[in-house]
Amino acid sequence: MPLSAERKAAYFETMKTLMSTYSKCFIVDIDNVGSMQIQSTRLALRGSAEVLMGKNTMMRKCIREFVEENPDTPIAQLEDCCRGNVGFVFTNGDLGAVREILESNVRPAPARVGAIAPTDVIVPKGPTGCDPGQTAFFQTLQIATKIAKGQIEMTTDTHLISAGEKVTASQAALLQKLSIEPFTYGMTLVKVYDSGSLFDAKVLDITDEVLTAKFIAALNTISKLSLALNIPTEASVTHSVANAFKAILAVTVELENYTFDKAEIYKAYLADPSAFAGSGGGGGGGEAAVEEEAAVEEEVEEAPPAVDMFGGGDGGDY
Repeated sequence: MPLSAERKAAYFETMKTLMSTYSKCFIVDIDNVGSMQIQSTRLALRGSAEVLMGKNTMMRKCIREFVEENPDTPIAQLEDCCRGNVGFVFTNGDLGAVREILESNVRPAPARVGAIAPTDVIVPKGPTGCDPGQTAFFQTLQIATKIAKGQIEMTTDTHLISAGEKVTASQAALLQKLSIEPFTYGMTLVKVYDSGSLFDAKVLDITDEVLTAKFIAALNTISKLSLALNIPTEASVTHSVANAFKAILAVTVELENYTFDKAEIYKAYLADPSAFAGSGGGGGGGEAAVEEEAAVEEEVEEAPPAVDMFGGGDGGDY
């Protein structure tokens, strides 16, 4: 039943109020989402976001009228998003928090004949609760079974449906017999509108850690280019200072009459490396090693002379 003129006017007023009040919104796909589930989502978002559904033609017309009344508004981009079974979730709060609520409000659903499977469906092995008279049904689906304790038992896990395939009548019947609801449906995020920018919802997967890693990688690239081109930048200044210190140190260690504080330890090491030999030891292991080496040498000196097995007196070639 079409909406009356009064209800259409009220709907237009509501949508225009939402577009002028909120600067952010999600465009969500609501395929296979029931009215009760939408209502529960509204309750969960109360105080932080507003959910708006409607016919695509009405929403597009309302957006066009709003743009005519506000020529400088960037919200005209939303008109192209009104394709398919979609709705809007308006908010001024944190997009990540609203997204968590939307994605958490999902419901299990049975596999319906002709529906497109959103995910793979794998039926686990084990007892099915079906009597042996239904063995032919499982054979039709090429599922290996055996009879155990008066019922049919599946012997292996069965990959019944692949994602993107249409559910057949036999597949739906099997899942119904096993009381399996393989799919979950909820509002699916399609696009995100934020202060005049429209982008894919996958952008919200970019966390602070990902941004930090990308930023550090970019800094490393800039510093490498700067060093290769001999052009100092803020990204390469630490490397330039380190390289300058190495160059000054290389000159200083060759001079007898000049030094500086940071170079003294290097010059002392070059003058007497043995003074630093025990600094990295493992608790007196050096002396034990020396004693062990001396004991080995004594054993070698006390060894009896070799006997020539081939009769030669001087151990010559053989």
